[in-house]
Amino acid sequence: MNDYELNAFSDDEELSLRKRRVRFRLSKGTVENLIEELDNVLRHPTERNSAVSPTDQILLALRFYATGSFLQTVGDFSGVHATTAGKIIHKVSVALAALRNITIKMPSTDEERLECKRKFYNIARFPMCIGAIDCSHIKIISPGGETAEAFRNRKQFFSLNVQTICDSNLKIMDIVPRWPGSAHDSHIFRNSSVMTRFESGEFGDNCVLVGDSGYPCKSYLLTPLAQTRTRAENLYNEAQIRTRNPVERSYGVWKRRFPGLAMGLRTNLKTTQVIITATAVLHNIACDEREDEPWVNADEQRAIDLVNNNPPDVDDIRNNRHDNNFFRQQLINNYFNNL
Repeated sequence: MNDYELNAFSDDEELSLRKRRVRFRLSKGTVENLIEELDNVLRHPTERNSAVSPTDQILLALRFYATGSFLQTVGDFSGVHATTAGKIIHKVSVALAALRNITIKMPSTDEERLECKRKFYNIARFPMCIGAIDCSHIKIISPGGETAEAFRNRKQFFSLNVQTICDSNLKIMDIVPRWPGSAHDSHIFRNSSVMTRFESGEFGDNCVLVGDSGYPCKSYLLTPLAQTRTRAENLYNEAQIRTRNPVERSYGVWKRRFPGLAMGLRTNLKTTQVIITATAVLHNIACDEREDEPWVNADEQRAIDLVNNNPPDVDDIRNNRHDNNFFRQQLINNYFNNL
């Protein structure tokens, strides 16, 4: 690392957690591992024209993810023009997103699925669960054009409605970052590849997801009851809500680590979608490395609260209200009734 980079990751006590948060959101060791992983992809073939090193490219991108600043501001941070900063952010994001198949994946073996079930069961004794599903808004600028208003959500800001499935440790196992803010959660799920995988039986008969009342109840996707009348139904709802809590918590941790996702990404739509996947990869790496949960200031926390306060759509709840799924009722009668 050069003098600038060494200063950025100084171990001096004066470099408080707050200052490190403002800069890169990850520990020195994790960033060094990223640099080693991506060096060949990011390194320029020549050093002519003051080529930006892979280290500086990664630090610039992390700075952008951490703040959502204007490209000019991020460029000034690293001493490059705003246009160059934009190209670097896109390049680094593409390189990180390319790690998706390694870092973001559903459990693929019987052993992995059994381990997922065990960890979810330990939360609230809810059986068969291998993932919690939900959607979260990522704030963006208006993409412009004739379809721009489709990206305006119920809270009247522009966003992408991003579907994720997470495990009990808050790691993202599946992500769909392409839908506009006005899209309903249930519509996104119906058109997702992960639904097709469950419908085809890829995960077996005894593997389920848990979701909120915005989703239709299926044999592989269990949602809360609209009303409870018995002790077993109360137990079911309580366990279901606690078991799906990790996905809601994951959004808070993800956006606290990369507040740009809540403050607003000022990039074109394609780059924004790549950035979302890139930060999901980084979130999972941070989970694996047991990184401390990041600190945020009051403005960032308000922005996170705004985009994360995303109750199920009223129309979805209404459509699912009279859903009397046979599998869910069997689970209540045969399992929760005996607890």
